[in-house]
Amino acid sequence: MLQFTEDKFRDKHEITIGIEFASKTIELNNKAVKIQIWDTAGHEAFQSITRTYYKGAVGALLVYDITNKQSFQHCENWLHELKENGDKDVTIMLVGNKCDLEKERQVSKEDAEKFAEMNGLIFLETSAKEAKNIFEVFKISAGKILNNILKTEEHISGNNSGKVKITNEGNNPNNKGNKNKKKCC
Repeated sequence: MLQFTEDKFRDKHEITIGIEFASKTIELNNKAVKIQIWDTAGHEAFQSITRTYYKGAVGALLVYDITNKQSFQHCENWLHELKENGDKDVTIMLVGNKCDLEKERQVSKEDAEKFAEMNGLIFLETSAKEAKNIFEVFKISAGKILNNILKTEEHISGNNSGKVKITNEGNNPNNKGNKNKKKCC
């Protein structure tokens, strides 16, 4: 969240107690889109507090540490919590963080991709330290959410204005030479 909203990285990060909040406005297809981020505590002790924030959420990032298999295993519980307590149409992305620590990897990319596919999740690996794919995570999620909103509005109004095309290309301050750009959504 800090890397996305303030272009900063902290080596030492204190655990989130309850919720941290931040926002940032980005441009998607020549439209300003304000992203509000509610970073919930990942520790089980705070789970009852975080449940209340699921209602009304239009997007969720399930973030795990690729160097910590247990954090990945907890994603199944968090996904269950989200589906049980959140809206049925919430956009969910599985995010494997710390991909800069490849030598310490405990969760294979293939296992994460399989989990994402089985659960209908979007998947991407990131490095907050190197700012790799951080902007893309939020851009892809916001694009999917925007498409869902437009689809709902089209259904209600009968207007067929089409989808928003989201790519990893373009003016991206966090894209540090990522040559494997893929189009999405």
